[in-house]
Amino acid sequence: MKRIAIVGSGGAGKSTFSRELSRLTGLPLVHLDQHFWQPGWIETPLAKWRALQAELLAGDEWIADGNYNSTFDIRFGRADTVIVISLSRYRCLFRAFKRTWGNRGKCIQAVGCPERFEASFYKWIWNFPNEGQRSLDPALQEHRENLDVIVLRSPRQVREFLNSLS
Repeated sequence: MKRIAIVGSGGAGKSTFSRELSRLTGLPLVHLDQHFWQPGWIETPLAKWRALQAELLAGDEWIADGNYNSTFDIRFGRADTVIVISLSRYRCLFRAFKRTWGNRGKCIQAVGCPERFEASFYKWIWNFPNEGQRSLDPALQEHRENLDVIVLRSPRQVREFLNSLS
């Protein structure tokens, strides 16, 4: 495990997991949200985002935390491991609400992007088990022969995985 892509629904705990994984492995961490979102929650245009992500992941060792299905090919084409955090939509929604409530007004995801209640974000989380999988599964399948795919389906499996590395 030298180039690891971490994906999953909002609220699944990708950022927390990736920070701990980075601490345990010593691999450098790239939080994709910090690079994608411009102040005021402005999205980076796709062509620029693809080029930036290719640059961010050009090294031999990294952990990339984030979804961005339009760039799965970049990450999965370079990764040796993909970790899918696949928790229930209820747990993800609860965690996302809790994060937003506890951090409202603070810039947690990216500089100049304060936490806020955004209905479209919660709708995306609710639909992720169906809609997110529709883009994730083919992308994983396309790169399957070069990837070790690890699916963690519960907080217990997440803890056990991290404990196995320490």
